[in-house]
Amino acid sequence: MDNTKIGLIADTHVPGTTSSLWPQITEAFKDVDYILHAGDLWTIEVIDELNAIAPTYVARGNGDIELTDDRLKDTWLIEFDNVHVGMVHEFPTPRRRDNDFILRKRDKIFPETRPDVIVYGHTHYDEVHRVGGLLCVNPGSPTLPRNQSVQFGTIGFLDISRSHVSASLFQITETGISPIE
Repeated sequence: MDNTKIGLIADTHVPGTTSSLWPQITEAFKDVDYILHAGDLWTIEVIDELNAIAPTYVARGNGDIELTDDRLKDTWLIEFDNVHVGMVHEFPTPRRRDNDFILRKRDKIFPETRPDVIVYGHTHYDEVHRVGGLLCVNPGSPTLPRNQSVQFGTIGFLDISRSHVSASLFQITETGISPIE
């Protein structure tokens, strides 16, 4: 595969926030190869809804303890075009922790193969950080951005081409999505 496009989403909290995902998410993810959900989906139906778009993997969030499904694990380490992507719900944010702490946490969660990218959720804050060679991506929450009231939030994408990876974040709008600079 020359290019792999991965949709990123976390903290959907369905049906607590809305009865289903915003239709803008379905439209935005229509051309992705895979979807990674970094936890707190609250219902298996969200996996089914996303899996109808593309193969979907979900990290178990603190709100998903009672859910069981083969697409739901505490952590994932998946290789896409020679890029190792780790996914976990709770991970320290580089804006609050120093680089050494972030890398020690990565090594503790993923002791055998160190990921090139970690996708995480939990904080509802959309952010992308580089810590040494590690790309840390939190797509935020599409329904409860920055832990505020129910409103249009954020999603993200990973683009992988020939072992190079980049991340982008998007704000959901009334008519679709808009890049976050």
